[in-house]
Amino acid sequence: MAIGEEPTNAQKVQELQEALRAKAKGSPAFRFYSLYDKVYRQDVLRAAFWQCRMNDGAPGVDQQAFVQIIDYGVERWLDELTEELRTKQYEPQAVRRVWIPKPDGKQRPLGIPTIKDRVVQTALLLVLEPIFEADLPPEQYAYRPDRSALSRRAGSSSPGGLWVQAGGRCGFERVLRQHSSCRTDAMRGSSRER
Repeated sequence: MAIGEEPTNAQKVQELQEALRAKAKGSPAFRFYSLYDKVYRQDVLRAAFWQCRMNDGAPGVDQQAFVQIIDYGVERWLDELTEELRTKQYEPQAVRRVWIPKPDGKQRPLGIPTIKDRVVQTALLLVLEPIFEADLPPEQYAYRPDRSALSRRAGSSSPGGLWVQAGGRCGFERVLRQHSSCRTDAMRGSSRER
């Protein structure tokens, strides 16, 4: 960024995240008591909105779609959401339930929150993730930015081992019973306590 230039929305959010990450990493005993005001910052909510927009997705129980919000005016919609959060009038809506067919003919439930709820959840993630990310050991890969089980597997030095730390009990155990070779791989891991 050149001298005199205004930081962009994304830069402001990144600066906030870096400040939170640095504080969390530098002071492990520090407790963050006042984060709510960070969630309803315009730059955070705007970044959250556009992140949700990139993911698209179906409308929630209110049937409001991204196209309708854009037609209404994103800034106006975000101003209203900011005010709801600032005055603590915001309340999450019910989640719309749909059923997704599985290959075996069964169906699994899927909950679809409203766009407003998705934006607030994403704003919370933008603020909280850098704090909790700083506390995680480097060998943990699940649900972390720029990391996945596949990247862990690719970087693993264990010969043919599959590292499994956690999984949904019901589905995971069923897979292990069906594939006995996975059972031995899943039991192989580090000598550290789990």
